[in-house]
Amino acid sequence: MSVKTREDFTQRIEAIEKGYEYILAYAAQGRDSDGEGGSASSAIRDHLQEMEKALEGLGGVAVSTIGHYSAELAEASRAFLDALEADAGKAQGAIRLVLAQPGISSQLIDNLNASIHVRALLTDLFVIDEALKKLL
Repeated sequence: MSVKTREDFTQRIEAIEKGYEYILAYAAQGRDSDGEGGSASSAIRDHLQEMEKALEGLGGVAVSTIGHYSAELAEASRAFLDALEADAGKAQGAIRLVLAQPGISSQLIDNLNASIHVRALLTDLFVIDEALKKLL
């Protein structure tokens, strides 16, 4: 693994965590819509798009990153990495559904925040990130 792969993985985790923090705040605002009618950019859409982009191919980047340390570690992590890939795909699908809406309400974002798929993804990322910190 190159330093670039580890940096890519770290940047993806940061984009997802930053987006999640933003959508938590947005959910509390009580908005009926993001006011953009779905055609233009809004801050909530920008954050969701960054999260969606970070989720693209996340499983492969995680495998490359962890596989760098050892084949044994990659093999021991296989089931967990498969779960990460599945959780990333489900969360990405939910985000795409929200982005396809003509207006994004705080209630819709609150429901996205509560999604078990988004929460599972975040927990997966916290576990991997913390495990990799111990290896560096």
